[in-house]
Amino acid sequence: MNLRLILEFGAAFVGTIAFALLFQVPTCYYQYCGLIGGCGWVLYKLVLPFSTAPMATFYATVLVIFLSRLFAVRKQCPVTVFLIAGIFPLVPGAGIYWTAYYIVTNELEVAGQKGFMTFKIAVAIVLGILLVFEFPQKWFQKRTH
Repeated sequence: MNLRLILEFGAAFVGTIAFALLFQVPTCYYQYCGLIGGCGWVLYKLVLPFSTAPMATFYATVLVIFLSRLFAVRKQCPVTVFLIAGIFPLVPGAGIYWTAYYIVTNELEVAGQKGFMTFKIAVAIVLGILLVFEFPQKWFQKRTH
């Protein structure tokens, strides 16, 4: 496996835990939040060379929300415990920053391009969340056979 990808997983893992701390997630769930955020980021990075940023974000979001629902059922807690912290590595914060920067520096064409890409990524996140929340709850419960 690529060393850079391992380091990025670690950075996403720690960053996700930092957001979990910020949102007062109980400490017993930190490692799960970190795992979810790290896995979402790794999938994003693996899909990105073969796709667009919004599509890679969509697939990574589907994984993040799927894992969030899975851990929520297994740990018997609300899905938002994992979802809110786990999605943060995929949020296009830099795109929002650069859009505002280009607006302020009067580079409106570049601002429009960057802003539209950021908007497409945000829509991909929303669509990924909606898709996975349409899956039946029984898909996430333990089987008793």
